[in-house]
Amino acid sequence: MRIEELLDRRAISPRSSASNKRQALSVIADIAGRTFGLQSDAVLEALLEREAAGSTGVGQGVAVPHARLEGLDRMRAVVVRLDQPIDFNAVDDQPVDLMVALLAPVHSASTEHLRALARVSRLLRRSEIREQLRQAKSADAMHVVMGSEAAPTAA
Repeated sequence: MRIEELLDRRAISPRSSASNKRQALSVIADIAGRTFGLQSDAVLEALLEREAAGSTGVGQGVAVPHARLEGLDRMRAVVVRLDQPIDFNAVDDQPVDLMVALLAPVHSASTEHLRALARVSRLLRRSEIREQLRQAKSADAMHVVMGSEAAPTAA
């Protein structure tokens, strides 16, 4: 499964604001609720529960929050760029401004969920991808960048 298959342009927010981790996760929950027909409160609760187990801030200003949810028929993603970076207890102690949330159906295969996490993490490790996401002016532009996972890296 390719990352762009998880994305709906309506689930990409190139400009959001939050002053803390809970507010940032709430932005994701609101977008997921509107876009995928989920209960925002349930999404937020699932994301917070996962964060309680350990931060999903993976470093370099990136977080990959994830959760399993009732009401989904397949894996979905929400992409958010924050106007101002926030403390996310990331592994490198750097504030986060890019979040790619992965939402999986409760009964999906764990391997699919893990593969999607690995793909997103691999893509966002690339500094040129992070910079392109930070510079993108629209959800469409961010969608194109997220779909560029197969693009070759510079040698």
